[in-house]
Amino acid sequence: MKIEIIVRRGGEVLASTQAERVAALCYEDAYQEGDEILLRCDENAYLWLQLEDSFAPALVYFQAGEFRFPIPFGDKRVCYSQKAFFGTRHLLFARTATAEEIATRRNLAFNPMDHHENTAAFPHAKANVETRGEAWFAARNAIDGNIASAGHGLYPYESWGINRREDAELTVYFGRPVRVDQLVVTLRADFPHDNWWKEATFRFSDGSQEVLQFEKSGLPQYCSITPRVTESVTICEMKKDETDPSPFPALTQLEVWGTEV
Repeated sequence: MKIEIIVRRGGEVLASTQAERVAALCYEDAYQEGDEILLRCDENAYLWLQLEDSFAPALVYFQAGEFRFPIPFGDKRVCYSQKAFFGTRHLLFARTATAEEIATRRNLAFNPMDHHENTAAFPHAKANVETRGEAWFAARNAIDGNIASAGHGLYPYESWGINRREDAELTVYFGRPVRVDQLVVTLRADFPHDNWWKEATFRFSDGSQEVLQFEKSGLPQYCSITPRVTESVTICEMKKDETDPSPFPALTQLEVWGTEV
């Protein structure tokens, strides 16, 4: 199986590498606006992916084709570490996962490289609202692995913000069927600025659902669920604390634990 990593500016290739099963590229220059990273793979594959060396590696399911990641600048950078994408030496890395790694029970919703236009590297998060369209309230923040919940806005307090929408919902797509058995929810807890959700419904692609209750806490809340096979999970019908004067509940992180089918 062939893996190709490219750094590109407009139509110009700035650096690239191509290899079987394992590819590592050192790009020795500063990123500029308009730069993007391309990852190409000629087969569906489970890949360990680390296209920014300040991110933790993520085990993603890659659908054959091309994954494009535009280097963020300005307001689009605020949901990332101040270390991310800076400097003049960047390590980009991808390798195929082993059978043992693929079989391991893990958080199937973790992908710090996710973004709005991602259609190839799963999981992928998508929501029907993001507060004012700002990057620090984007859906991808809920699956980036960061559980710092005591603030809101600039990294490390990025979250999924719902802009006060009563019909807000966020879906995590896995790109293939997976078996899930536990949800871990970290509510944003910038109290007293924030409200919090007492309850939320989780819907699965098999047509089933779970209604879960939460406590007023910024710590991860572990919720065992009936095991099921699904291709997505949607959090919706969130009910905030009606006695709290704040109109701003939000989600810091959603973890979906399980295994491959």
